[in-house]
Amino acid sequence: MDEADVVLIGGGIMSSNLGALLKKLDPSLKIHLFEVAEDFANEASNGWHNAGTGHGGLCELSYTPDRGPDGEVKVGKALEIFEEFEQSLQFWASAVREGMIATPTEFINPVPHLSFVHGEEGVDFLTSRFQGLKKHHFFESMTFTNEREEIQKWAPLLVEGRCDEPVATTKVEHGTDINFGSLSRKLIAWLGAQEGCQTHLRHRVTDLTEIESGWQVTVRNDTTGKTREIKANFVFIGAGGGSLPLLQKSGIPEAKGYGGFPIGGQWLICQNPGIVSKHHAKVYGAALGSAPTMAVPHLDTRVIDGKSSLLFGPYGSWTTKFLHEGGNFLDLFKSIRPSNLWPLIKTGFCNIPLVGYLIGQGLQSMNHRLVELRRFYPDARAEDWKLIDAGIRVQAIKSIDGDAGIVHFGTEVLTDQKHTISALLGASPGASVSVNVMLQVIEKCFPHLVKGEHLDTLLSLIPSYNRDLKSEDEAEFFRSIHEAALRELHLT
Repeated sequence: MDEADVVLIGGGIMSSNLGALLKKLDPSLKIHLFEVAEDFANEASNGWHNAGTGHGGLCELSYTPDRGPDGEVKVGKALEIFEEFEQSLQFWASAVREGMIATPTEFINPVPHLSFVHGEEGVDFLTSRFQGLKKHHFFESMTFTNEREEIQKWAPLLVEGRCDEPVATTKVEHGTDINFGSLSRKLIAWLGAQEGCQTHLRHRVTDLTEIESGWQVTVRNDTTGKTREIKANFVFIGAGGGSLPLLQKSGIPEAKGYGGFPIGGQWLICQNPGIVSKHHAKVYGAALGSAPTMAVPHLDTRVIDGKSSLLFGPYGSWTTKFLHEGGNFLDLFKSIRPSNLWPLIKTGFCNIPLVGYLIGQGLQSMNHRLVELRRFYPDARAEDWKLIDAGIRVQAIKSIDGDAGIVHFGTEVLTDQKHTISALLGASPGASVSVNVMLQVIEKCFPHLVKGEHLDTLLSLIPSYNRDLKSEDEAEFFRSIHEAALRELHLT
């Protein structure tokens, strides 16, 4: 039986960051990574399967949905997301500095982040949000306008052809567009070149069996059909929609009761150079009706393989598949167990508006999709846009305090009591805060790697580790490390 210190299942942004972090913190680790597809990062991390927004709370109204008793918008969640994304920027900058990644512009590019609202109620909300965020050093560069002439300079498509109604926009220049697929492949290529590490494509993990000193991982080579067993001290399941079935195979009690609620997505994309050249921004609006927070509409510049396009959406769709590539319409039904049957049933009953929204979205005509697009870009023409599939997000369902059937929008890591196996469940803003999420895994399952001499290495990779950047006392420290990261990543 082969042996490894760590087995990573799935070749996306989570496994790539975890593998790179672990190998930098302890170069002696033997790490094996297995991906079932023909290339790494083909699922949720694929460049066309997500919006590529570096989620830092700069423009996403869904991170500031509530108002306090005084009527002012609560901004605490946006501050948390910003701080978590900052750890990602720092690690990726250190990867460039240390030669792990040669050309940062192949995965990250500067694109301003804008929030856009229309109507008096929307303008009032955005004004309050701006006033709350502007007070903090994270958002001190944010600007606000309700003047059409200024918005015309920032993003002309937003106001061309728009009727006379109140509008307002906030803008942060140092936003980012990220190709998480390219980033994942770069980190995996570096990992695979290190001593004691192996990365494999078209290898499917078919079983996980707990043994005295960790896990026996059964892997099938889909090219040759041959099967091998690997003894691993620790297993990380970062297989996107494939995580839940593998977690169920592990049999750990912590996974009991978990279910998966798959949500598909679609984008409208425009590659007309005359239109693309007029819009250089990621523009987020407010959620519509019963749309989930992950379906907040936005009109984005998207940079993939050096070419810019415009992307609008996402439009939801109903699906029972857990994976975009290689998934099966029976995936949802195969995941049903006695322990999660009731949460799944209750989720269906308690989220009828959501289910109806997803079905309705999938049945929409092009004209209906253009109605939503024209809320952002009034002059949009059908002939300039085409519909493509986005990724599939499997939302985690579990019981909390006896209340079953809660759909969790967000990112969650499930770890067994022995700290020998962890699995990632959930979705946005996962990719953007992947470094923070993987640091939580390391703290729990490799606590010795965040202490002593390893801590010095960690601080060289992520200077803000274990520091509260939100504190006013850390404002100058934040500014210095943030500006350094932007320079390393060629964002300024």
